[in-house]
Amino acid sequence: MQTQVTAALKDKTLILLKEYQQTASPDTRNRLVKLNLGLVRREAHRWLACSDETFDDLMQVGSLGLIRAIERFDLAKGYAFSSFAIPYIRGEIQHYLRDKGCSVRIPRRWQTLYTQGSAISRQLRLELNRPPQDREIAAKLDISLEEWQQVKLAVRNRWLVSLDAPIYDDEEGSASLGDVLPDPKYKSFQLAQEDRIRLQQALHQLEQRTRDVLEFVFLHDLTQKETADRLGISSVTVSRRVKQGLTRLRSLLGSTDET
Repeated sequence: MQTQVTAALKDKTLILLKEYQQTASPDTRNRLVKLNLGLVRREAHRWLACSDETFDDLMQVGSLGLIRAIERFDLAKGYAFSSFAIPYIRGEIQHYLRDKGCSVRIPRRWQTLYTQGSAISRQLRLELNRPPQDREIAAKLDISLEEWQQVKLAVRNRWLVSLDAPIYDDEEGSASLGDVLPDPKYKSFQLAQEDRIRLQQALHQLEQRTRDVLEFVFLHDLTQKETADRLGISSVTVSRRVKQGLTRLRSLLGSTDET
């Protein structure tokens, strides 16, 4: 039954998106927003657990991201609208929290769970000789898969992605995450926000271990030695992952720009 409802929602959304791209009707856009408010609601609930904002405020801000996604969605590229819209919704909420100077807090229980989960992850990696799945870590922690994923999301987003986050490239010297964008010369808030979302989308396309390294080094401000210790790998491997990650980010963002 749930599968049928989801399929019907997707079909209705696609029909309305086609209609909106042909007519640019505000009424059609409003119908799309109402139809997909569940996406905003899900993100708002996730951020409610780790911020001091009200649910209504997060819903209003997230809805702006949903509208932006509706405006920019390209049917020809074959994306699922929900997958396309979530980074816009999440990015709008993140930008709002950062601009308000609101520090994202993580409940103490979640901080403890993340620390325990990280240790379990390293142990399982050794035992299984492969990266453990989220459900395996959640089972060891005796919590639901959904809660473990929320814990990881909260910790990851504790450091909101900033285009000014410092990075270092052995060949090009010091730079910032904004420098991996094809055109870092922002002319307006709109462009800066879109680039921030593109950067987040690109980060999530990286292989998990490479993304972990980039987040520890650039967002958590750990040294390569500290990152190596956290992940149970060598400093040489961290350095190699950093270089590979930056190269891959430039490639992803460059190809996105061309399309």
